[in-house]
Amino acid sequence: MKGENMQVISSKDNEFVKHVKKLKEKKYREINQEFIIEGIKLVKEAIEEKANIKNIIICDNCEDSGIIPKNLMYEIAKYNCIYVTENILKTMSDVNAPQGILAIISMNNKNNEIDYSQDIIVALDDIQDPGNLGTILRTVDSVGLNQILVSKGTADCYNPKVVRSTMGAIFRIKIIECENLEQTLKETQKNNFKIVVSSLQTKNSLYDINFDKKVIIIGNEANGVEPQIQKIADEKIKIPMLGKTESLNASVATGVILYEYVRQKTTIDDKKTV
Repeated sequence: MKGENMQVISSKDNEFVKHVKKLKEKKYREINQEFIIEGIKLVKEAIEEKANIKNIIICDNCEDSGIIPKNLMYEIAKYNCIYVTENILKTMSDVNAPQGILAIISMNNKNNEIDYSQDIIVALDDIQDPGNLGTILRTVDSVGLNQILVSKGTADCYNPKVVRSTMGAIFRIKIIECENLEQTLKETQKNNFKIVVSSLQTKNSLYDINFDKKVIIIGNEANGVEPQIQKIADEKIKIPMLGKTESLNASVATGVILYEYVRQKTTIDDKKTV
């Protein structure tokens, strides 16, 4: 909780303020291995998931206004809290109506090893839209997976819009950035995983494959999966369409594919309990 003598930052020229604002830039995030989260829900999720929180930044009038729940304020007080004026917080914020609270989180990139104990692995091949990327991370989390492979050309997973779109999944998913996605996929094949890509040129339906030890490739929104990755694929599938639309948005397609995996897994688990 804020003490009576707590200093409140009010200058835009303050070095800490400059640091926070520069974290909106991808290159600066990568150099410092930090990113910003914003809003009551995300800060609460970060605390619950024991994320590496470096600082929590609070608008100086938030406690008096009651915007932030008291029980959350007690938890926040355990961290290094920095108070700023409302005007300064607005310059740090990436949204039109800030809730008065941000936090700086250390990236968790120390362990880049793939977990081969999972049934399936999702790999992203140059996904560009931050909203799509955040929604995909959220969907991956929702089906019980704990990691994702991303190509070098994929949008930055720590972009503020991506982070907001994940709705907290960013703290539960290990993001494995691949310098060379094709080589990484070949390594998964050596570990008995099969590469699955979507293709309009196949007759194989999504509902015909067995989701066991598979790497599911989600391709670029405009161009799909890269030709060199299609060449090394073990299986090609397509989502059946009843209308005239040929393809789905990348995040929607990911949801359809992953929830077929959920259907298969829950069906198998139900049979085991009978």
